[in-house]
Amino acid sequence: MVVMNRKIKSVVVVLGLLILSGCGSQATAGSNTKLAKNQVLNWTESSELATADLSQATDTLSFNTLMNTQEGLYRLNSKGTPKGALAAKTKVTNGGKTYTFTLRKGAKWSNGDAVTAQDFVYSWRRTVNPKTASQDAFYFYQVKNAEAINNGKKSVKTLGIQATGKYKLTVSLTKPVSYFKKLLAWPLFYPLNQTIVNKYGKKFGTQAKYTVSDGPFKLANWNGQSKKWTLVKNNKYWDKKAVHLTKINELVTESTTTSYNLFNAKQTDETLLSGQQVKNNKNNADFVKRLPTATARLELNQNKVKAFKNVNVRRAFSLAINRKQLTNDVLQDGSEPLKGFVPSGMGNNPKTGESFDKEAYVKSAVSSDLAKAKQLLKKGYQQTGVKNIKVTLLTSDTDSSKQTAEFLQTELDRLPNVKVSISTIPFVQLISKQNEKNYEATIQTWQSVFADPINFLDVYESGSSYNTSGYKNKTFDKLLDESENDYGNQPEKRWAKLVAAEKLLMSDQGTIPLYQVAKSQLLRSNVKSVVYNPAGVPYDWKTTYITK
Repeated sequence: MVVMNRKIKSVVVVLGLLILSGCGSQATAGSNTKLAKNQVLNWTESSELATADLSQATDTLSFNTLMNTQEGLYRLNSKGTPKGALAAKTKVTNGGKTYTFTLRKGAKWSNGDAVTAQDFVYSWRRTVNPKTASQDAFYFYQVKNAEAINNGKKSVKTLGIQATGKYKLTVSLTKPVSYFKKLLAWPLFYPLNQTIVNKYGKKFGTQAKYTVSDGPFKLANWNGQSKKWTLVKNNKYWDKKAVHLTKINELVTESTTTSYNLFNAKQTDETLLSGQQVKNNKNNADFVKRLPTATARLELNQNKVKAFKNVNVRRAFSLAINRKQLTNDVLQDGSEPLKGFVPSGMGNNPKTGESFDKEAYVKSAVSSDLAKAKQLLKKGYQQTGVKNIKVTLLTSDTDSSKQTAEFLQTELDRLPNVKVSISTIPFVQLISKQNEKNYEATIQTWQSVFADPINFLDVYESGSSYNTSGYKNKTFDKLLDESENDYGNQPEKRWAKLVAAEKLLMSDQGTIPLYQVAKSQLLRSNVKSVVYNPAGVPYDWKTTYITK
């Protein structure tokens, strides 16, 4: 999943954030570029589209669709720098706490309505409104009164965003936020057409026909459960001259065997690779190695299984798993064993330059030692009075998830009186069950929005809507609070608090990290200007084009 959660009261970060790296040419098609006559991109997805409602989105695919069908104040360029999109002019005053935006005139929704400042006001208010139940509303907490509104203590009308004219927008923050413009480039902060949302009500964003777009493309041929859908060029888009693709056909192929065969048959332009496919294609001109800040972990629900409340039981489960064997012998796709919950690529010590995952490494939390695991489990049984553990492991129906689940089943069944069964369901259903905390154990994935450790650690704060396992630790909560609210402007002290929080989470075995997910793929070399973002919403196709 592409998001994290925590009740951030205010965040002032002086660290690197979204980092973009490109695949193919990063420049737009020049006058000398020979474009193919057919500007249709055929893309594969490993799961179904969950929603087209930005207030309800929680997964990477939904946000990726929103980024390509919608437009906000900013759009990230190929270097990860936010550039004005609907914001024609920005003025920052009041020590970094007040933003005044002059919006681009002439921008329209795909139904012909003008995009106005009020569309942003409505969208932001809707997301923070507790009735909307947006899991990501906390991202607005640096906006004045957002937290109080989301907690039902103030009216949505008090939110620190005002339309001071049809094309004038003023935003008031609680404190300066160094990465605010980058957040504004994220779909959660995009506008909404109130007329359309009101017209469709609860149906809004559940099918293509219940949406409207202000971005490069429009969503089409999606009925809410479709295994395929299309992004069609939006001819009402203000910058349509920069958009070369006429269509992007997206096809769900849970198996990379299927997508790989389609690619080789030239029916698609891209495919993710797994296992032997990666080995076979490393010298292929179309091969692209990617290691996003996406992770897989084993989550044990303490509210469903009594034994999981015991730290020795959790540590026993972790020690029973050989992560190197999982990545090297089972997945074989370039995925790498995790050193902790926070993966590589999430920032470096502002003084020493050491990466977070290395500095916060707790070896015992990700090691494999079956003998030690059995000792700890025996101790856990004695402490809890539990004599056996029978648990169902919930996972999605993608190749890598099923392979991981089967491997974990084999590993954990080696523990005394432990029996693991597997339940495999479609990814969209998995998200729902995980959000509802309706599982005993599950394989949980996580993808950051920006490259900072807080974007992972916030998951396990008490009260976080993404903390579905029931893990709680007051010291952990305090370390996060201090890092963001006491030392936000002191990078070294803030870093130390975050390192301490990660070490505590791992020593507590609050979760069981497995691997950092590789996304190696084949992408036809004549597909140019696909902008790839390893730390957030991955694919921006606005300027993508196909050469002869």
